[in-house]
Amino acid sequence: MQDLIPLAEKIAVILKDRHENIAVAESTTGGLISAALLSIPGASTYFVGGAVVYTLKARRAMLDLPDSAFAGIKSVTEEGAMILARAARKRFEVTWTIAEIGASGPIGNRYGDPAGHSCMAVAGPVERSITVETGIADRVANMRTFATAALNLLIETISSRSDS
Repeated sequence: MQDLIPLAEKIAVILKDRHENIAVAESTTGGLISAALLSIPGASTYFVGGAVVYTLKARRAMLDLPDSAFAGIKSVTEEGAMILARAARKRFEVTWTIAEIGASGPIGNRYGDPAGHSCMAVAGPVERSITVETGIADRVANMRTFATAALNLLIETISSRSDS
């Protein structure tokens, strides 16, 4: 987690300076994104909450997101990650959210995605999404890679806001 802290520090500075806040909806990162953001002193000024939505049951309960929100799309896509991000933004009533879904390994997920596949999205005044493919089956390495990519996406997105 030490490698995530410098990224979280950059995010904390921006959010604190702007008096903005964030919530997290993560799956295969298992709480690493939230842990990184919470590791920074003063996190209570910008971090509202997070949910590890590892299962459909968790997604329904924590984000109040019905299965119908994914009708006609594959859930582990950038579009699916954006649905999660927007739902978390609404649920937590925050400026920004970051959402992540995927397959960390050592095997793929039940949706047919291979290990090392993740999609993440930022929802807020600016929205962006990316797909990360590591090509490896190492669960812990993928979790760390996905969390790093998510935090970098968040930095890029919040930094691109035109009124900053």
